[in-house]
Amino acid sequence: MTCISQFRWASAARSDTGRVRDINEDACLDQPQYGRWAVADGMGGHDVGDLASQLVIETLGQLPERAGIKHCMADARARLQNANRQLREEASRRQVQRIGTTVVVLLACDRFCGYLWAGDSRIYLLRQGQLRQLTRDHSQVEALRQSGYLTEEEARNHPAHNIITRAVGATDHLDLDEDAIEVADGDVFLLCSDGLSNEVTDAEIQQTLASVDCLQAPDELVDIALARGGRDNITAVVVQAEDPQASDKTLLNPAP
Repeated sequence: MTCISQFRWASAARSDTGRVRDINEDACLDQPQYGRWAVADGMGGHDVGDLASQLVIETLGQLPERAGIKHCMADARARLQNANRQLREEASRRQVQRIGTTVVVLLACDRFCGYLWAGDSRIYLLRQGQLRQLTRDHSQVEALRQSGYLTEEEARNHPAHNIITRAVGATDHLDLDEDAIEVADGDVFLLCSDGLSNEVTDAEIQQTLASVDCLQAPDELVDIALARGGRDNITAVVVQAEDPQASDKTLLNPAP
C-alpha cells in the first residue's frame, strides 16, 4: 500500500559549484511524484565529500512507497543509518578519519510532511507570507546562540559558523533529529545547503519565495548567493503544496 498525499506537489531544484570551489560536494533529491526531497552537503575539507552526499541522495531516492508518515520516516531513518555505516567502512578502508555529509530530508504523506536532519543544511517554511526555519543547525555556533551567548547577527558572522556537530559518516551511530508538520494549502518549503543560507538573508528568502514561482525560485536564490561571492557550493530545492479541494470553491454570481 502506498502513501497518498492529499496535496498536489510542485518543486524544482538547483545545485551550483559556486565561484570558489572546484568540485560540487552538494547533492539533492527532487521527487515530487513520490513526495521526497533532500539536500546533502559533503563535508568541506574532508576526503571525497561528493561521494558521501551522492551516496545519501541515492539511498533516499530508493525509499519504498509506504503507507503513513511514521513508516516513511522510519524507512528514511533506517536507510540513513545504513548509509552512515557504509561511509564509516569506506573511511576505514581508505584510512582517513571520516567521509561525511550533512542531510536534510522532507517527506510528504497524507496531510503531513515529516522531516529529519543532521548538520546545518536547513528547511524553511513560508506560510501565509511568514517565513519560519523548521530545522535547527547542529553546529557549535547554533549551540552558543541557543544558550544566549550569541545574537542572531553574531552567529551569522562568527568565524566558527561552519563547524558542525553532527553528520552522516561522522560517528559510528548517526544521531538524527526529526519532526512533522500538518501541511496547509499554499505552503512553500525551501531545503538548502549552508552555501545558500550563509549568503542569503531570511528577509531575501521570504521575499523570493513569496514573489517568485516555485519552479523559478531555486534559480533566483542561487543567483543571489553567487552574486555575494559564491564562496561555497550552493543548493536550493523549493517545494509547494496545493490542496485541490481548497482551490475548488463554488462561485456565486447572483442574478440581477
